Amino acid sequence: MTPFARRILIAAACALALAACSVPPRLDRPPLRDEAPLAGVDAATGAWPDALWWKRYGDAQLDGLVEQALAGSPSLEEAHRRLGTAVRAIEAARAQGGLESQANAQVQRLRLSENGLIPPQFLGFTWYNQGDLSLQFQYDFDFWGRTRAAVLAAIDEVRAAEAERSAASLVLTTAIADTYFGWQADQSHVALADESITVLERYRLLSRKRVERGVDLPDALHQADANLAAVRERRATYVGAARIRLAALAGLLGVAPADLPKLQARALPSVDGALPDDVGLDLIARRPDIAASRWRVEAALARTDEARAAFFPDIRLGAMVGLQSLDLDKLLDAGSRMAAIGPALHLPLFGRGPLKANHRIAQARLQAAAAQYDATVVDAARDVATQALTVAQVEARRRERSAQLEAMRALEASAAARARQGLVDDRSVLAARAQVLEQLDAAASLDAQAVSAQIALTKALGGGYHVEPPAGDTRLSSSIPSERVESR
Repeated sequence: MTPFARRILIAAACALALAACSVPPRLDRPPLRDEAPLAGVDAATGAWPDALWWKRYGDAQLDGLVEQALAGSPSLEEAHRRLGTAVRAIEAARAQGGLESQANAQVQRLRLSENGLIPPQFLGFTWYNQGDLSLQFQYDFDFWGRTRAAVLAAIDEVRAAEAERSAASLVLTTAIADTYFGWQADQSHVALADESITVLERYRLLSRKRVERGVDLPDALHQADANLAAVRERRATYVGAARIRLAALAGLLGVAPADLPKLQARALPSVDGALPDDVGLDLIARRPDIAASRWRVEAALARTDEARAAFFPDIRLGAMVGLQSLDLDKLLDAGSRMAAIGPALHLPLFGRGPLKANHRIAQARLQAAAAQYDATVVDAARDVATQALTVAQVEARRRERSAQLEAMRALEASAAARARQGLVDDRSVLAARAQVLEQLDAAASLDAQAVSAQIALTKALGGGYHVEPPAGDTRLSSSIPSERVESR
């Protein structure tokens, strides 16, 4: 080794040692929750929702609405575009490392300065042509993992975008199901109100006849009018609510209300709000918003590695082969060949302020992502607990309402028996029937609340989404997320 080369190596070693003194330590993954805090909620033997959870209701009308919405939702299209942007970011990150090649072709017409280093009179010409054809190659060894960290971050961001797309889909499908069954509940209320109006109109007719004959005071007729008006008002409320829900359905599907498919009134389905027995542990992998937050943490951690790698020297190997000639007719001759090869070292010794600032920014983003993840897990646990307790509360109220309804039915049967014996007139039977219809209306409201609560619980449990937790660096094997996602 020549003395000059030895001095170059010593200078490079000293520079590397000096640079290494200011490299920040590698950051570890912040501690993250691995279980949702669901204290106070009793798990049962329920099952996790299926990816096509709305099909459990066996309602073809609902299936058609959901499929139409998923096919043309603007919110899902926006989520899909974000996913595509994240996938392209992987390609851009991978393009920063490894082997790069570039082809160049150039033809120039040049003029020599008469007052330059080589006057034209010594060469015998002032204008000349120059042609260049070359292929350039450059290989980035990525010794410090900067490109690798960028690729890992981009892959994690793709996974986060995919989880966010699933979350958008879940919000849409649950909103459609809740609105649809709300409309069905309105139809039940309207039908019960129509029957109540018929009963109360007969009751008012009997009251009017008794008042006209002087048997009862006019107050009896006024009370019958008030009861009838109250039921008609209730019916108008339900009719208006049904129209509002149809408008909401049209908005969710992205169509005009007139373009909605014709819906038929159907009975509300039975519900089961039992929680899975492993809800606290598995909720982390079942909620798309939690999965998205987790991948954001992984991406932020990789970005800190990328920022840290920028402190190290950038080592590349470059090569060039090509043709160059002042005579374009000889550009393709063998004598016009040229070549070059050699390493390149870029060492950021000075101006490290921006590098330190970028690393601190990446560290702050990692801490923020970790805090957001923990907050998302806590919010998810609170959501599940709230919806599970709501389901239990509604179920308890339905049992008590069922007991009231049975009692009212018994009173109706007693009134009918006394009327058949001639002990009372038909007003007692009609009044008892009106009470039964009122209880049926209240029971229909609780049935609707039960279905709505089950849909909300389905959403809280992730709606059939499932993702395996991050594992190792196998994420580099593909540009597409490798986890198993069971979601629409």
